[in-house]
Order: sequence, then C-alpha cells, then structure tokens
Amino acid sequence: MRVVVIGDVGVVGGMMHVGDEAMFDAMVEALRARGVERIVGISNAPAETADRYGIEAIGGLAFPGSREDLSIRSAAVLAAADGRATIAADDPALAVIEAVASADGVVVAGGGNLTSNWPHRIFERTILGTLAERFGTPLVVSGQTLGPRLDPVDRATVGALLRSARLVGVREHPSAGVAADLGVPTGRLAANRDDATFLGADEHEPADGAADLLLVSLSVHLGGLPRGATISGLARSIDALADRTGLEPAFHPHFGSLVPGTLAGDQVLHDAVRTELRSPSVVLPTGDPRSAARLARGAGMLVTSRYHPAVFAGPAGVPIAALPVDSYTGVKLRGATGWWAQDGVIDLATAWTPAGGDALARVWASRETVRASADRDRRAARAAMSAWFNRVAGEIAR
Repeated sequence: MRVVVIGDVGVVGGMMHVGDEAMFDAMVEALRARGVERIVGISNAPAETADRYGIEAIGGLAFPGSREDLSIRSAAVLAAADGRATIAADDPALAVIEAVASADGVVVAGGGNLTSNWPHRIFERTILGTLAERFGTPLVVSGQTLGPRLDPVDRATVGALLRSARLVGVREHPSAGVAADLGVPTGRLAANRDDATFLGADEHEPADGAADLLLVSLSVHLGGLPRGATISGLARSIDALADRTGLEPAFHPHFGSLVPGTLAGDQVLHDAVRTELRSPSVVLPTGDPRSAARLARGAGMLVTSRYHPAVFAGPAGVPIAALPVDSYTGVKLRGATGWWAQDGVIDLATAWTPAGGDALARVWASRETVRASADRDRRAARAAMSAWFNRVAGEIAR
C-alpha cells in the first residue's frame, strides 16, 4: 500500500516544532505497524523529512497569504488536476496531484490547524481532500482540534472536508461537537486522545534524572498580556513552586532552534524568564519528539503553555499546570489534561499574578491522585489508541 500523509512538518531554518513532528511521527509509526509499505509525506522540507522518517517526501501545495490568493491558487490546482489547465512544470502541486492520484489512501495527520487562525492550512487540507475525492482515494482525518474559531466561509469549507472523509478523529470533546454540527456522521467520528500520546512509550524508560525536574515549556505567544510584567510574574510563580516542591526548574522549548548557540522561538521567552529567577535552573535542548516525550513522562511536575508537553506527561501521571492564553489554547490544554482527570488548567493571566504561585502549588498537591488516576486509565487508553489506528489502516485498505 502507498499512503500520502500531510502534517506541518519539516525543519526549516533550523527550527523544530516538536508537537507537529510528533503527530506525524506517530501516524507514520502506526501505518508501518499495520502493513503500509510506502508512505509519502507532504512536508515544508521534503529532504529533511525523508531523511528523518525514512520515507518518500514531497513539498506542499505552496499556498500564498491572502484569502483571494488562496482561492485563486486552489482553483488553479484543481484545474490542473482535472486537465482543464496547466501549471508550471516546477510547481510543487504537480507532485501532490500525482501522489494522491496513485495512492491507496490519504491521511491528514493530527493537528490544530483546522481553525480560522490559519486559513492557508484549511485551504491546503481541503484541496488535498478534494483531490482524494476526485481520484477516488480514501481520505482519513485524524487527531484534530476543530476551531474553536471558524468564520462562516471556513466553517463551510472544513465541513465539506470532514464529510468527505471516511473517518474523522478529534482530540477533544468540544471538537467532536463541532464535527457533529458540521454534519460528520456519528459512525465516522471518534474522539480520542492526541495521536502522539504514546509516541515512543515502548522504546525507553523516562529520561534519567527527570524526576527531580520542574519541567517548564512556555510558548512565545502571550495572548496580548504585557510582556515584561508577565515574564517577571511567571518567574516569581516558578520560584515559589520550586521552593514548595524542591524541584529544579528546567526549561524545554517545544518550538526552538536546533542550531547550537542560537536562541529562537520559545527559547527567547525562556531565556527572559530565567534571567528573572532567583532559583537555579537549567536549559534543555529542543531535541526531537521522542526525547521530548521521554523527558515529559519522567518529570516531577510540568508547567506548560505548550500543548504537547501535556500530551506526553499525562499518561505518566505527571501533575500538569497548563497555562492557556486564549480560547484556542484553552480547548487544547483542557482536552489534553482532561483525558487524565487532571484539572490544573490556570489561565496565564492568573499564573503571572501574586496568586500564581499558590495556584501552581495546588496542582503539585494533587500529585498522588493524579498518578493513581493515570495508572488506572493508561492500559485502556493505549488500547483505544491502537483501535483507532486499526480503523485508520482498515479504511485505507477497504
């Protein structure tokens, strides 16, 4: 079998996004384990992705910025696919068209991009789904957050994409509600944990020494809060938590540079917070998804405004203080922690105030209950994720 998989992957300019790579990695691993011999990844950096995963890889559809440009580009790609028009011989869309036409299936790997926050991602996945439909290629959409912001045009577009899929997997119950409202039949809709929840869980024990770490992963996105005051306030809250727990703060960027000596993405914010700390702290390299998962699973506690640290830490029973900055990050972080009966979601707007230290400490105080809950639910959760990937592979092979 030959399956085309799209994810927001590919290290460009030395920048690694751990979460996006993790979901793609998990899907590649799951398909291989279920007999898919050839995987073609759609990537922002095809050569890098091909080397990283040992697969074939091609570039994306190269969508431009404005909505008008997106519409024009979409029409051009579809016209080329139908033979009604031609596009340049070096247009990356030609490789995508050919890959979908010759594939046994198309999979939209997990992500949080079916939202009006990023219309170009909606267009790209919609055109891919339309190509699959025109060529009679089975389509599966897996592990998605839907919305919560969907403008009317995007809502209609996402609805059409999802209704054309043989299976639709979402990673939060609110997203399942959106999918149902968009007309996805109940029998084709499943609400699961994130696709990367158990990525690499059978490969290694948690990272050595991680149990002594207060793992901190902060997104550079502060939701409009005042930067200086937020940085200082977070430092105070982390100091207070370090005093309470006896754990050493360790900053791990999930969107950062792989180039030694270069600070970019989350690393810039981490560096600013660390300069305000009175507690000793360490910086950990961004690394790769599997090493990031090991680290989160072994931590003593996690403080994060990034999503995937919470995804990785949850099944290990690590107490998670999740710091959303808006409705989008709130849906994701409540979803990731809620699967494991954790309720340590604290708005960033609270975490940096004088009340922040006590709020974080309450999460630490729940650690025994959190661990017991994860131990109770982990086996069933793994079985459910395996069953989902069985369905994905089964629909492609049907």
